[in-house]
Amino acid sequence: MSQLAIIGGTGLTKLSNFTVSRKEAIDTPYGAPSAELLWGKLGNTDCVFLPRHGEQHQFPPHKVNYRANIWALKSIGIQDVIGVAAVGGLTEKMGPKVICVADQLIDYTYGREHTFYQEPGEGVEHIDFTHPYDANLRQRLIDTANTIGLSVETTGCYGATQGPRLETAAEVQRLIRDGNDLVGMTGMPEAALAKEAGMRYANLSLVVNWGAGLTDEEITMDEIHANLEGGMQHVVNLLGNLQT
Repeated sequence: MSQLAIIGGTGLTKLSNFTVSRKEAIDTPYGAPSAELLWGKLGNTDCVFLPRHGEQHQFPPHKVNYRANIWALKSIGIQDVIGVAAVGGLTEKMGPKVICVADQLIDYTYGREHTFYQEPGEGVEHIDFTHPYDANLRQRLIDTANTIGLSVETTGCYGATQGPRLETAAEVQRLIRDGNDLVGMTGMPEAALAKEAGMRYANLSLVVNWGAGLTDEEITMDEIHANLEGGMQHVVNLLGNLQT
């Protein structure tokens, strides 16, 4: 049984190079996950795949059932989780089509079910979240990129915003002042829940647009989709060759 799961974000709802061996709908105490879990092989990598936004991309970032997704993966024995995300770039090195293995994050989300320890009587677990992403899993991604000759940024701070709207120009400037390199809408509470569940988690981000106000151009979905189409091919190639 695979011990690796890939959670696909925008642009990675389906894996064209993914050979499915079986699929299963998992019941959880927190409701239904975003979709059925798919077991199979992506290139040379055995893994379980879960589309974060659902098979039809029907769940916006603030409505994803993150607790059900992580609980379902934990219940089948998953130990390593790679969360793929399409993000905006905030700093000079994070232009469109850049792939980043983030090493830090700042959470700006609100109103999301963000912990498994929420109800009275469930106890409390104060996880150490100093380093939100697992160092060894991050290094596997970086080493694989080097092996296949793919250029990636090996550090970056991910700012998790509420969505589904994009940010204002003033908000982007605040994110930059806070030290963020990337801005996305799904990085939390996914990373914290995986940590609560005792799983190793890494973020793999594809930049699909500059943050609001950083260029004179309006952010359009045509631009985002064009960058997704080209960049996600490199993301899939990286995941399909993931080193053990």
